[in-house]
Amino acid sequence: MAVITETKLPNLYYRGKVRDTYNLGNELLIIATDRLSAFDVVLPTGIPEKGVVLNHLSAFWFEKTAHIVPNHLIALASDAPKASKDKNAAFISSLPRDLALRGMLVKKAKRVDIECVVRGYLSGSAWAEYSKEGTINGTPMPKGLRESDKLPEVMFTPTTKAETGHDQNMSMAEVRKMVGASLTRELEEKSLAIYRFADSYARTRGIIIADTKMEFGILDGKVILIDELLTPDSSRFWDAEKYTPGRPQPSYDKQFVRDWLVKSGWNKEPPAPALPTDVVIGTAERYKEAYRRLTGMAL
Repeated sequence: MAVITETKLPNLYYRGKVRDTYNLGNELLIIATDRLSAFDVVLPTGIPEKGVVLNHLSAFWFEKTAHIVPNHLIALASDAPKASKDKNAAFISSLPRDLALRGMLVKKAKRVDIECVVRGYLSGSAWAEYSKEGTINGTPMPKGLRESDKLPEVMFTPTTKAETGHDQNMSMAEVRKMVGASLTRELEEKSLAIYRFADSYARTRGIIIADTKMEFGILDGKVILIDELLTPDSSRFWDAEKYTPGRPQPSYDKQFVRDWLVKSGWNKEPPAPALPTDVVIGTAERYKEAYRRLTGMAL
């Protein structure tokens, strides 16, 4: 299967770091490309079938969590002609197979410009901050925590959603100032509920969800989940059997790429270096294994 890092369809609505969104009137078509972003920079090397994994795993989680929070999913592009408005059915039916496998037809919502990050374990940027300051997202934490330790409580640690450059931590006061107290409370409650449900389920599949980030939108005055959900791009998936606090964990996400980039000496500013073949293959394998473990199916 080809590596799809760029799409060229009519009516481009928005091009994100890894997704291309097309305007179909009251609906949107989102194509999860094979582009990969690390440290908020799009890498020059694509990951084979990454978009297929992200698209189908997001759909899996959207369906599984719909009883907690409604979401924007209408149908995967392969099923969309049966679910779409008549005027869009022909367009979606005409998509090349490689795009259809990466495509999702969704409802159009007003995006809340906040990354809703939830952490259950001490890793990544939270570990870096704790090691230096003894805090996570500015919140003082108990002394003596080790890398990958389970946190005393699951934490909601929102960030900005930067169009370019790096996302920045936000205090709850900053979130309230941006969207109001009521919506802030709802975003936190729904984010924590999704994380707790997903982590409990993932443990039955041999995976720990160390942390994840979500996006929400407003549709008809109600909060819904949008974009992607609980994928290897947006989450840290650890092997539960191999979990050992005090060190980095074997994972099924893009940490493999992050580790290589750090060792390469890259300064985390554009342009990023090209990935070697073994890192590309290893990342693709980890993404597919995450899908297989969590869904019990192979793509």
